[in-house]
Amino acid sequence: MVFSYSLPSKASSSPRVALWRRLQRSGAITPKAGVYVLPERDECVEAFQWLAQEVQQAKGEAVVMRVERFEGLTDPQIIELFRDSCRKKYSEIESEAAEVEKSIHATKKSKSNSGILERLEKLRKKYAEVAQVDFFESAEGAGVASQIRNIQQALRQGTVSDPAVASVTFSEYRDKRWVTRPRPHVDRLGCAWLIRRFIDPKADIRYATNPGPDEVTFDMRGAEFGHTGDLCTFETMITAFGLREPALRLVAEIIHDIDIRDGRYARPEIGGIDIILKGWLLAGLPDRELESRGIELFESLYTAFSRRPRLAER
Repeated sequence: MVFSYSLPSKASSSPRVALWRRLQRSGAITPKAGVYVLPERDECVEAFQWLAQEVQQAKGEAVVMRVERFEGLTDPQIIELFRDSCRKKYSEIESEAAEVEKSIHATKKSKSNSGILERLEKLRKKYAEVAQVDFFESAEGAGVASQIRNIQQALRQGTVSDPAVASVTFSEYRDKRWVTRPRPHVDRLGCAWLIRRFIDPKADIRYATNPGPDEVTFDMRGAEFGHTGDLCTFETMITAFGLREPALRLVAEIIHDIDIRDGRYARPEIGGIDIILKGWLLAGLPDRELESRGIELFESLYTAFSRRPRLAER
């Protein structure tokens, strides 16, 4: 997809700056002066269409085109231009991450991780923004993702130990009735999705304070599956059932931080998801409606991160 535009010579600088910033965030490359290129994907077409509308509102002219090829440029060369653009951005993040790594030892001595966690969150956000437009997955992105994982692991060493969780089999928990507390929030909603998605699609899940005989309890007092050490119930369950998919781990990190609020993972998605979940509760939705919406939310997250495995990898 190709986008080109012009603004009136007397136009103020505000529209020009805004358009330039939007183009930068979109991941567009400029193989020729004044020509911006994105892969032909639905989200890229939409991005260019919105930009064209902004140009027209500023009394300018814009064109969005589908092209088969560029004279003098092969497809591999164009792909390399996309990768090179991301490579430069990844290099900046890599340098910042290196500075964070250097400061970890001093931070451990002071026994305070708050400053490092804030810097880690910023790194994760920057990485996520670049990875979102890394259409051809440049190799440098995997290196930066690994570097960020190493920082997180270094922060956890000596402060967090993985508690023992007993292993269970899927067959033990099929054709069962499950029960948890009413007014399900993030951990219980995540577990409901996990049960229906991976353990038993036909599971009967009940919301009550008093479990009945032979019901499998989760995320409630004395539950069969609950918080274990510093793990939330969702983390306990994926560990118990041996579910190790990278996308599931990412979902678990989001649930952990919203539920336990220890800032361990600082995923950039957490703030928005937390607000959505709070809105559902404040709206007074019934338990079944909360479950239905929660399943849609977590299924969408899982699907998105499954299709971008490097983003889900830790």
